[in-house]
Amino acid sequence: MTGAISAIHSWATIHDSDLPGPVHTTPDGSDGLITTVFISNLHCSSCVRTLEETLNSLTPVPTSVEVSVVSQCVTVHHAAGLTSEALTSAIEDAGFDVAIPPEAGPSTRPDIRQRTTSFLSTRRRRHVDQCTVCKRSLGYEDSPAGYEATQMEQHAHSIGVITEKPTVPALICSYEDGAQGPFILTLSIGGMTCASCSSTITQSLTELPGVSDVAVSLLGNSATVTLERKDLMAQVIEAVEDGGYEAEVVSLLSAKSTRSSEPVAEGPYLLTLSIGGMTCASCSSTITRLLSELQDVSEVSINLLANSGSVVIKSKELAAKVTETIEDAGYDATISSLEPVKRFTVKGSGAETGLRTVRIRVEGMFCEHCPDKVAVALQQFGPRVSVEKPTRRLHDPVFQVTYRPSSPTLTIRTIVAAMASTNSPPFNVSIERPPSLEDRARAMHIREQRHLLNRLIFAVIVAIPTFIIGIVYMSLVPKDDPTKAFFMAPMWTGNASRIQWALFFLATPVMFYSAGIFHRRSIKEIYALWRKGSRTPVWKRFVRFGSMNLLVSAGVSVAYFSSIVLLALAASQSPASDGMGDITTYFDSVVFLAMFLLMGRYMEAYSKGRTADAMTSLGKLRPTQAHLVVPVWAADSPPRYASISDDVEKGDSEAEVESYQAKPGYTVQPVPIDMLDIGDIVRVQTGSTPPADGTVVTGETAFNESSLTGESKPIKKLPGDPVFLGTINESRSVDVRIDAIGGETMLDHVMKAVRDGQTKRAPIERVADLLTGYFVPVVTLLAILTWIIWLSLGESGVLPQDYLDIDVGGWPIWSLEFAIAVFVVACPCGIGLAAPTALLVGSGMAAKFGILARGGGEAFQEAAQLDVIVFDKTGTLTQGEEPRVTDVEELFDAGPWKRESVLGMAAEIESSSTHPLARAIRTYCGEAGALQAIGSSVEERPGRGLKAYFQAQRCTVIIGNEQWMNEHQVVIPVEATNFLEAWKSDGKSVVLLAARDEADGVDLDSKPFRPLVLFAVADPVRPNAHAVISRLQSQGLTTWMITGDNLVTAKAVARIVGIPETNVIAGAEKVRWLQETGVKKVSRWQRIFGQPLNERCIVAMVGDGINDAPALASADVPIAIGSGSDVALSSAAFILISSDLQSLLTLIDLARTVFRRVKFNFLWALMYNLAALPIAAGVIYPAGHARLNPVWGSLAMALSSVSVVCSSLVLKLYRPPATR
Repeated sequence: MTGAISAIHSWATIHDSDLPGPVHTTPDGSDGLITTVFISNLHCSSCVRTLEETLNSLTPVPTSVEVSVVSQCVTVHHAAGLTSEALTSAIEDAGFDVAIPPEAGPSTRPDIRQRTTSFLSTRRRRHVDQCTVCKRSLGYEDSPAGYEATQMEQHAHSIGVITEKPTVPALICSYEDGAQGPFILTLSIGGMTCASCSSTITQSLTELPGVSDVAVSLLGNSATVTLERKDLMAQVIEAVEDGGYEAEVVSLLSAKSTRSSEPVAEGPYLLTLSIGGMTCASCSSTITRLLSELQDVSEVSINLLANSGSVVIKSKELAAKVTETIEDAGYDATISSLEPVKRFTVKGSGAETGLRTVRIRVEGMFCEHCPDKVAVALQQFGPRVSVEKPTRRLHDPVFQVTYRPSSPTLTIRTIVAAMASTNSPPFNVSIERPPSLEDRARAMHIREQRHLLNRLIFAVIVAIPTFIIGIVYMSLVPKDDPTKAFFMAPMWTGNASRIQWALFFLATPVMFYSAGIFHRRSIKEIYALWRKGSRTPVWKRFVRFGSMNLLVSAGVSVAYFSSIVLLALAASQSPASDGMGDITTYFDSVVFLAMFLLMGRYMEAYSKGRTADAMTSLGKLRPTQAHLVVPVWAADSPPRYASISDDVEKGDSEAEVESYQAKPGYTVQPVPIDMLDIGDIVRVQTGSTPPADGTVVTGETAFNESSLTGESKPIKKLPGDPVFLGTINESRSVDVRIDAIGGETMLDHVMKAVRDGQTKRAPIERVADLLTGYFVPVVTLLAILTWIIWLSLGESGVLPQDYLDIDVGGWPIWSLEFAIAVFVVACPCGIGLAAPTALLVGSGMAAKFGILARGGGEAFQEAAQLDVIVFDKTGTLTQGEEPRVTDVEELFDAGPWKRESVLGMAAEIESSSTHPLARAIRTYCGEAGALQAIGSSVEERPGRGLKAYFQAQRCTVIIGNEQWMNEHQVVIPVEATNFLEAWKSDGKSVVLLAARDEADGVDLDSKPFRPLVLFAVADPVRPNAHAVISRLQSQGLTTWMITGDNLVTAKAVARIVGIPETNVIAGAEKVRWLQETGVKKVSRWQRIFGQPLNERCIVAMVGDGINDAPALASADVPIAIGSGSDVALSSAAFILISSDLQSLLTLIDLARTVFRRVKFNFLWALMYNLAALPIAAGVIYPAGHARLNPVWGSLAMALSSVSVVCSSLVLKLYRPPATR
């Protein structure tokens, strides 16, 4: 019963820990973690700089910090030693708000502890009726079904019991009675909030005798320890609870039984965070610098526009340190994910072994026995289903299971049905899917906009009476108007008029509520800079500080408190003889300043949200349900799924599904897409999209793949052809076999590539970082100097007396208006947003046209400045997909091997290669009657050929090009040479096969290889290759071709496509040679001002990664075609999904357009500030006493950043060259 009480304790203190938090951490592919923290109050480059400085001051120092103002998140690359809690704490301490998206917000479910036995639900009563274990625990197992109400009340009371020190509960994964120590104890620990909590628990458990290998997971709310004896379990729980935490046993296993299991993932970890509060490049720079200074933190990447960041940390505990560092810098940091860094493995990955791991939520469990019942239900599947994460926590009813799908006998549906049917009424079982980064960013944008909108509405409401009183009656109404006389009359004390008092009461709530958001964040920024333990040098604190929040706060505060001084001076004066009180005040400016500033900030937040529309639209391509084709026996008892809503645009309603005709013995039923598995057959109706990537099994149709490739022409699909999630079926319905789900679809890869590219910054952004880093100190100095200069000129009598147009305050107050205008008109946001917004929109537009910008801003900048483009021949300039053998010359006369045996060896050795020519030879040999052969010790030489040994035939075989034959001293007969030259002149690729007889096994090195077969393979040139090459050459780009084929064939293909024969090269080293010796394209500006000396060429390489991977890696801009290898796709800066060379023209033109927009934005924002600051300082005042009122200065400041964002949004109107 003690176990029940402990479990009931956990259930009674229910909380929504199952909901995803605001911090997301994932592995980055190297020894580290990437943490993304969402921050709701990012506004300018100063915020970015502050964040970077804060995070880079943490220990271990992050590798990189990428801050995104648009998406309001920071991505930090850091070592495992820097925890996500440290990141969020640092961000909050720096004055930034770590945003919690609605998906991760507090639960709306009522607190179970507030329920009394008199309100016991019918469902709970029914549960006790059905639960034998509960009856036994209450002592009325043999009682009739309608037991007494008093017993029910006792049971309900037991459910609400909270004991002081609950004892060890029953175990889900119990140990065997005869098991010997040591034992591994897994605990669920509640109450940990930071890294110090986990350190405290670790220290207290380490001090216990017989306890070792203590590992406490802060983010996982769990711990594992090794015990010498089983009876030490109670001491461990007592030690944890004595420290003020809650402890619950999850499992106790013999250490011997776990040795053969899969090892627990160790560091490093990829921590992904959402960061709020960044507004410009200086914010991301600050976070990057601070995180980079943390120990065991590496690969810091801050995405300013995505409001995210990622870092690699050495241990999970460092996540708290990372977030703390960001928060200390004044930003909001929310951990999105924390996952072990994925390393490349050849075998054993889930994708290769067919394993699938899912998190399953079971709603409706009421007591400590329910999880046991669910675990028992899963045991019916035996070893085919393993429970990776059992649960004892009713407030977190999530099971993590791993299985190998085998449709239709073992699928996620059968597992869910088994879990749901363990109770009556059935449990509500669903697949838990955390929100994506785009969902979190969108929620943060909405939250930030809502906060700004609430304050803006209040400011607008207050601005109406302020305008009437402060503008209309003070300036526009005649002096003899009685209402004006009433307002201008002194009130209460001294000569302070009613207008001053009225404006004071109107401006005060605006000052502290509407503008309060700026004050709080600026104070936090200053505090983070001067806090104890800050690593920022003292001298740098005076030259690099603050952000846009500080400028706004300073301008509004100076206007408000100077008005307070004016009000106090007027109240201390005697009433005027004419009965008119003093009206000199800036209270009206406070209201209008706050209104215009909030209006601009809201417009900026809304516009930044629009820049990520491309990613949002890609996510909307995913349907919510599928039409599953299942055997009738499998559809008799449908499991209890979450409700399925009809999606008219993406599929048919359930009523329409019932009318579908399936072959005898099968039926069609609607299911959520989360309930699909690999191997399932789904029906894709006309106008709908496949629920996942798959292969057509029955039917013929045409799919519109424009959402992925940018090509709107329907693609015909036959049985065996692949179809992709997000494409539209435009013809007849077909049945599709599911091949990829759960983040492995083409659409998921597209979104990931776009997302990763958005975190990579362009080199030109470093200029913005430099300017915004010193922007706030410079503006502050200018404002102070402006006030001092005007005050000095006024007090010294240099200025005419008619300049002084106020009655109270004199020259100090008069000069102050210029300083206020300087504060509020300056805006670093536009400078910081110039590049990120344009690059974000550009990457989205590239994805729209079937181009994935994996290289981000740097790739866009280099693609816009290309000088040379190198093409791979096979598979790039040629189609490469279906080459065919056109000619064969057999030379094995009277040899020891028959023709069928030689062709069999050729097919076998070519099966080890993915090269298109190898596929053509395999196809030919299969059709020519080749006998099966088994080869061993296969050796492949990229760009040359293959070599293998055949035991049955007692020979070694080589196959490849002429260079490969020459390296093995193969002598080709003269008549065969004539055939080769003729084939090469026709542009055909030649492949030779030679063998060495090793039957006697004597002196093998002296035995020559003898040529046996010559193959001629025709690989047709792509239809538009010549037109694309001509277009590139007309743009001043030099085109080259790289190939491992023979020179004669290569030059023949070059002539066909229009590349000069002298520009045919071989080898990756030639790409590097082109970078040093190639001819640079001269721009118009370089013709005027001259070309810089020693500036090397920027070279792009277009290939498929098959035999040209080294060349791709050597290029400045590697471009992979979509049909290429995984190596090419992983190393490319750009990926052409459609494999159409026309996309290359679109890529180059789009890159140039985007980069031109970046330079225009940057120049516009810079000139905007350079023109506005002198005007605000009063340089035009002597000409007619014209000055920039602070109110209009705030409006001009708001329009600065909004205009830059809107300028970037113009890129959405871009059209490719062919359709423009």
